[in-house]
Amino acid sequence: MSSEDKVQVDILGLSSSQSSGGAYALILKEVSGARRLPIIIGAFEAQSIALEMEGIKPPRPLTHDLMKNLIETLGGDLIDVFINELKDGTFFAKLNLDTQEIDSRPSDAIALAVRYGAPIFVAEKVMAEASFVSETEEPEKMIPPTAKPETDEAIKPQLSKYEQLQKQLEDAIAKEDYEKAAQIRDEIKKYQARNS
Repeated sequence: MSSEDKVQVDILGLSSSQSSGGAYALILKEVSGARRLPIIIGAFEAQSIALEMEGIKPPRPLTHDLMKNLIETLGGDLIDVFINELKDGTFFAKLNLDTQEIDSRPSDAIALAVRYGAPIFVAEKVMAEASFVSETEEPEKMIPPTAKPETDEAIKPQLSKYEQLQKQLEDAIAKEDYEKAAQIRDEIKKYQARNS
């Protein structure tokens, strides 16, 4: 496939999808254009992508960390990922390694791409069929929403709000509750924005 048939995209964000219970919409943005491509992915894959994008390192490797470790241990490298087909509402992708292509789900391919810093491409025919042009400017990055924030009554008064949130984040990571960790991280960002 020629380079004109491939469109490079970046991850714009993740948001919960009301139409698919428990699933998330991964929004890809055309690098040199205004088109957006939403792909519905599972909660685990959304969590894996969000954790890597936010730099949260789990105490034990997640499945996509293991995949990256295996590829590297076997002497391979991920060159790019390519979402190459859309059939009956299902997206298909390929991992382009040094010397071969491997079929993949787009969610797994993108979870690996963020770990490698590898480019993500979409076939022009897929963009033409499934993308849309956003009517608004860049939406803020959306990370999967998680459990409700703890109430102020549950927080010890001797710690500042920022210290309380940092401790909650550390506790959530230690317990491998990554959805809660992502939510607390968002609370910390909001707190810092309000108090800067």
